[in-house]
Amino acid sequence: MSTLSSQPSTLPDHLADVTAKARDRRMGMALILASALVWSFGGTLARFLSVSDPWTVIFWRSAWASAFLIGYLLRRDGLGLTVIHFRKMGLPGLGVSLCFATASMAFVVALQYTSVANILLVQAGGPLIAASLAWLLFREKVSTGTWLAIATVIVGIGVMESESLDGDISPIGGALSLAISLVFAVATVITRRFAHVEMVPAVALGVFIAGVVAAFKANDFSVTPFDMMVLFAFGAINLGGGLALFIGGAKRIPASIASLIGTAEPVLGPIWVWLIHNEKPTAMTLIGGLIVLSALIGHSLGQLRANRS
Repeated sequence: MSTLSSQPSTLPDHLADVTAKARDRRMGMALILASALVWSFGGTLARFLSVSDPWTVIFWRSAWASAFLIGYLLRRDGLGLTVIHFRKMGLPGLGVSLCFATASMAFVVALQYTSVANILLVQAGGPLIAASLAWLLFREKVSTGTWLAIATVIVGIGVMESESLDGDISPIGGALSLAISLVFAVATVITRRFAHVEMVPAVALGVFIAGVVAAFKANDFSVTPFDMMVLFAFGAINLGGGLALFIGGAKRIPASIASLIGTAEPVLGPIWVWLIHNEKPTAMTLIGGLIVLSALIGHSLGQLRANRS
């Protein structure tokens, strides 16, 4: 009798725990999608800049992003707890810092050697890299549906950018594009694996490192007032805000799903350029975008249905 009478009292706690995990998972997906939305405006903002030196762009973008992230931490946690977070991030935090420092610099420099289309096409393999690393290193389970969605995304982005590939891809540009995809996948896996570590200080350190490197390489720090306004949005909102959202979501969901949802960025980017700069996407871009969006929406609905079950 005692065993039977104890069961009803434990069931509500179990259901509450499952509900909390499902809610946390949905929040993670929403945050990753929000980060992709914020990052998707990067190309549009860059089109407004008249600065020719990429290291000058990296310096000011990193400076504004660092200021935003530090201000965010101080506002949220106060000075004492912010210092503690920096001290306790350890090797995982340092690894994430170096990954984001590399990615933020490599993207701007890669644009000097190859087209945005080539970079996006290489980065389309990011979800596959993240899923493979998570499985190989930590045996994180990747469902068949996620693998199928990843493959569909890669096909879709390939279709999107097929008309823009000119066949004259610089080895340097290709290598930098691959590096971006790899380090971003590594950062995603580390953030998920060490979810107990506060990673916002890590990304703040990462963009600060990028800014220091750019300070030694920039030819000139002077920019017009208009360019500075654009660089503020490019750094504080686009980079800093996007990173804060991404870190908040990446620790809540598997790395493969986080990377998959993040591919909404290269889908939305051409749309903003079309609407703001009147650069109409080609038919292949529209077809590829529909393929990617279908994969993302279908996978997200499947995840939500599984959580409810």
